[in-house]
Amino acid sequence: MNPRPSSRLSGYYQKSIEERVAILAEWADLCADEVDLLHTALTLAQADKMIENVVGRYALPLGVGANFLINGDEHLIPMVIEEPSVVAAVSFAARLARTGGGFFTGSTDPIMIAQIQLLDVPDPVAAERAIRAEEADLLAAANTSSTIARLGGGPRRLEIRHLADTAVGPMLIVHLHFDCRDAMGANAVNTAAETIAPRLETLSGGRVLLRILSNLTDQRRAWAEVLIPAASFSTHDYSGEAVVQGIVEANAFALADPYRATTHNKGIFNGIDAVLIATSNDWRAVAAGGHAYAARSGQYRALTDWRWISGIEDFSAVDSHPFSPSRLSNIQYPALYGRLEMPLSVGIVGGATRTHPLAGVALKILGVTSARQLSEIVVAVGLAQNLAAVRALVTDGIQRGHMRLHARQIAITAGAREDQVDPIATRLVHEGTIRVERARELLTQIGQP
Repeated sequence: MNPRPSSRLSGYYQKSIEERVAILAEWADLCADEVDLLHTALTLAQADKMIENVVGRYALPLGVGANFLINGDEHLIPMVIEEPSVVAAVSFAARLARTGGGFFTGSTDPIMIAQIQLLDVPDPVAAERAIRAEEADLLAAANTSSTIARLGGGPRRLEIRHLADTAVGPMLIVHLHFDCRDAMGANAVNTAAETIAPRLETLSGGRVLLRILSNLTDQRRAWAEVLIPAASFSTHDYSGEAVVQGIVEANAFALADPYRATTHNKGIFNGIDAVLIATSNDWRAVAAGGHAYAARSGQYRALTDWRWISGIEDFSAVDSHPFSPSRLSNIQYPALYGRLEMPLSVGIVGGATRTHPLAGVALKILGVTSARQLSEIVVAVGLAQNLAAVRALVTDGIQRGHMRLHARQIAITAGAREDQVDPIATRLVHEGTIRVERARELLTQIGQP
């Protein structure tokens, strides 16, 4: 596959929808049918096959995050979201990241965990010994997906946990670690758990209750890192050093205080969820796992790590980073270092990624060839989204850009026609009064009741 052209799309937002689609189609080599899906997407008949009791379809905007350079490759990011300013903000952050070489990412093997709950076990210690003695046979029996096995995945190991003190007494919990390859893996993992449950019941002398995957996929993680010269943050009103210091201080607040951390992490998921919805991945599962991971220390904390870097020597305090000595020596210091690592279970085969026609188009735009690559792109988007939000908070405040786009929604709510939306929104922002009542007054003034 030939390298893609630059994702640096200057002035993309100023173009018409038709012009944006044409640029995207050329960039991602979309055929005419794929372009049509951007407008028509899901039919009612297709929707009826996806869930129960279908009565219609609910459309959300599909936008494109621009400017992403990830591991040296150019990417445009399909994002489905209704919140104003998110796509613009993440594109701006990606442009900042390019000044330091873009995002660098990594991931673990795609290991999912199935949990088998054993109750009324007479001797938990003896039960664990018996299960361990039969581990090889249990793993062989759990190898239920021929497709995943053919691709090199399948059961990897068993983990046994003793929950000695619960509201209903002690439990023995068996974790089956399962490599899902390019699938999210829920069906394969659950089937494997159900397959070995009767044998675990016999070996433990207890009874099996739950046999289900865990969405805390801490064995299936992805991470993204970035290093941006402080000078890149300089504006007419703020020095780059002041902005970087503010970002570091804001992150420290979110690491120490769960009230702030909740909003901080919500901003991360603004980006992550938008990509997962666009690709028809289970954004609810990823969000649940991410928030649980944020509380793994016993206190809910920020998922990100932002640090002030004065020079190469400061990286001795960073546990791990992907930056080569030559790259570090070419960065202008001081700089801002950021890292986001979290559980990220995604798939590019099976499930809604194949039944929703637009998901395939989104994956083609991304240019991904594996679930691991998709997870790394998703976490890079999350890091960029957080950077954009925190930078806005420590400079002009989050409302300035957000309200500019919110004003357009207010104009629409007031009844403005398509050609009136932008003029009314501009006037609302200029006046600093972004209210439906004022928008209606302006419409009356121009003869639109």
